[in-house]
Amino acid sequence: MNLSRYTSEFSTNLKLAWPIILGMLGHTFVGFIDNIMVGQLGTAQLAAVSLGNSFIFIAMSIGIGFSTAITPLVAEADAENDAVKAKSAFKHGLFLCTVLGIGLFLLVLLCKPLMYLMDQPEEVVVYAMPYLELVALSLFPLIVFQGFKQFADGLSMTRYPMYATLIGNLINVGLNYILIFGKFGFPELGIVGAAYGTLISRFVMWFYLWWLLRGKEKSRALVSNIKLLVLNSAMIKKILSLGFPSALQMFFEVGIFTAAIWLSGTLGKNPQAANQIALNLSSMTFMVAMGMGVAAMIRVGNQKGFKQFKELRRITFSIFLLTFFFEIVFAICFLLFRDQFPKLYVDMNDVTNYVDNREVIAIASKLLLAAAFFQISDGIQVVVLGALRGMQDVWIPTLICFISYFVVGLPVSYHLGKASAYGSFGIWLGLLAGLSVAAILLFLRFHYLTNKLIRIKHGVT
Repeated sequence: MNLSRYTSEFSTNLKLAWPIILGMLGHTFVGFIDNIMVGQLGTAQLAAVSLGNSFIFIAMSIGIGFSTAITPLVAEADAENDAVKAKSAFKHGLFLCTVLGIGLFLLVLLCKPLMYLMDQPEEVVVYAMPYLELVALSLFPLIVFQGFKQFADGLSMTRYPMYATLIGNLINVGLNYILIFGKFGFPELGIVGAAYGTLISRFVMWFYLWWLLRGKEKSRALVSNIKLLVLNSAMIKKILSLGFPSALQMFFEVGIFTAAIWLSGTLGKNPQAANQIALNLSSMTFMVAMGMGVAAMIRVGNQKGFKQFKELRRITFSIFLLTFFFEIVFAICFLLFRDQFPKLYVDMNDVTNYVDNREVIAIASKLLLAAAFFQISDGIQVVVLGALRGMQDVWIPTLICFISYFVVGLPVSYHLGKASAYGSFGIWLGLLAGLSVAAILLFLRFHYLTNKLIRIKHGVT
């Protein structure tokens, strides 16, 4: 194999992907800062943020997954130089994201009482309730922001969502510091202060990105004078046909990680807090792969518009290879520093909670060992999913995700995660199993589909 055919695309891939990666890392970095700040309050508060966010993660996965339908449609229209088609995809996608954002907010509020029925520590549930109410409201601006972000990504204007996310992060971190600990004369709100920071920052991100796109020549006409309620049923159906299965794909993957949070809660507040630490760290490396997946979706969408299927396959393999190199580095970092990373989240000088904090660090260290081993499969599966979305192939990948996470991964987590088995580490062995099966099956789907398109174009049956 001539590696230069693939490595020659690395610079183009990185140029497109790095703003997406930084923007996505920004979302996770906010969680990282939240967890570190809240962790100083105690393990119960850290576990409460984990429990509350478990509901938010599910709703976010549906909203963000659905919004990805906008990107391949806009990318294809951009390759065809069809501004009317691009604006239509954006407008209809924005309308559906708005409706979905409101609906998910209301749904999370309706699901709040479930926390009392999930065998979670009572102290954790008490802390989580008010936190969840405010963060649920932030789903609306977040999902509308995602509509704008996916549109900008489809036009290869990936820097502007990154700028908006970074601005939002700075505001979030500042508000967290002020409101969690009661600085500069503000009341000390604890984890509720973190929720206020999240809510305000997400509104700022939305409005700032809209303002940026209105100021750029390429996007100005597409985001201006939008008649949001004048709709075309064919485009609505097109976005729904892509968005709904994409939402299910993210729901299935996030679902198994959310189940890990709930299963950890049945083991106690310390295993749940440790799970939150390992999950937050893993999320940061996952965002790098997810950014590469969006880059794959954009480039595949462009090549599909050009009908250059051999190039589509070559470019996508170059992104696979680049992602593989990244994930090897992340795996080594987790292996080398798995005992040190968890110490960032707890206050080891807190005499009152010293014993709890030591237990949390010990458990989190073992979970990072499992996380190190699933870095490659996690990275490959999300990049292949991005490529398949760029090809507008969504239903078979959705079935693959369901089988991988709910038929394979979840049962393994449930049975091995019992206190009588391997506990928290067993839960994460289930994550490893589900992600590995997904990576293999999704790659085989991409391999089959691209070869089929190449044969059809060249008249080979």
